[in-house]
Amino acid sequence: MTEITRVPIQPIARGSLVKLWLGVLLAVLLAAGLAWTARPKGVDVDVVAEGTGPSPAKEDVIFVRYTGKLADGTVFDRSQDVQLPIQGLLPQGSPLPLSRMIPGFAEGAVRMRKGGKYTLFIPADKGYGAEGQKDQQGNEVIPPNSDLTFDVELVDFMSEPDFQRRIQVLQQAMQMQQGQGGGRGGQQPQAPDAPQ
Repeated sequence: MTEITRVPIQPIARGSLVKLWLGVLLAVLLAAGLAWTARPKGVDVDVVAEGTGPSPAKEDVIFVRYTGKLADGTVFDRSQDVQLPIQGLLPQGSPLPLSRMIPGFAEGAVRMRKGGKYTLFIPADKGYGAEGQKDQQGNEVIPPNSDLTFDVELVDFMSEPDFQRRIQVLQQAMQMQQGQGGGRGGQQPQAPDAPQ
C-alpha cells in the first residue's frame, strides 16, 4: 500500500491577510481608474462672468455672441450681430435654435444663464464627430474627431414659437416697407406691439 505524505496546512502569517485585502482593493481601484479614463468625455462649461438671468431650455432659441475654435486655437466660426430694420423686435446677437445645434453646444447652453459669458469645451463625439465639417465649396472647416471650444456670451433667449411669431412680424413689416417705397423719410420703422 502506498503511503500518502501528509502536508500540514501552515497558519497564515500575521499581516498576510491584510496584504491580501489591500491587493484586492488596489486591483479594484485600478480597474475603476481605467474605466473612468475610458469613459466618453462630457461637455464642460467654464464660467467667465456669471449671468444673472434664467437659463434657456433645450427647445429655446438663444441669442449669442460667440467664437468657435479648434484645439490648436484656429478660429473656425464667429458670430455677427444681425442688423434688423426694426429695432427692439429681436435681441442683439446671433439667433441659434438649440434644437438644431450640435449636441454638445445645446447641452452646454442650457447650463448658461442670461447675461453671462462662458467658455464651452465640446468633445468630438458631441460635436461633428468622425465626419468633421466642410463648407459649401467642400473645404474642410473642422477636421474629423476635433474637440471644439466656444467663447459664448448669452445675450438673451426665447421660445421657438415666440421667435417664429417675431420673424413673421419682421417679414410683414419689411413687405409693408417695400410696398411703400422704402419707408418714411429715412426713419427706422418700429415693431408693432413687440414684447420686451
